[in-house]
Amino acid sequence: MNKVFLIGNLTRDPETSETQSGVNVCRFAIAVNRNYTANDGTRETDFFNITVWRQLGENCGKYLKKGSKVAVVGSLQNRSYEDKDGVRRTVTDVVASEVEFLTPKNADSNFGDDAVATRPQPARKEKPVLEEVDDDQLPF
Repeated sequence: MNKVFLIGNLTRDPETSETQSGVNVCRFAIAVNRNYTANDGTRETDFFNITVWRQLGENCGKYLKKGSKVAVVGSLQNRSYEDKDGVRRTVTDVVASEVEFLTPKNADSNFGDDAVATRPQPARKEKPVLEEVDDDQLPF
């Protein structure tokens, strides 16, 4: 089984593109804090490259930006390439099958239409006023 669950913040704005066949792809990186704190009080952070395809990738490119908090579910994928010096390199990416945007809409003006940046609050219902009843009036 190859499944990864991550929650972190984008370290840079997402980069979107299309393949030659017209499939949308979005790439970004997230920083994920480790659970423990070092002796000096600092927290270690891991950085993961995320690749998102098709409509989900298009939405990520449209609504996310540097600093956005996301939850990512996906799988690990290794790829190799040769760098400019001819050295063989291997990179591990997370290919996302799900991305949930965790930054609230009103905390980030990049989400949705700026004219509708704040959601209207529902009208509050007044609590009914209960009249006091003497214990002698109760039927039980």
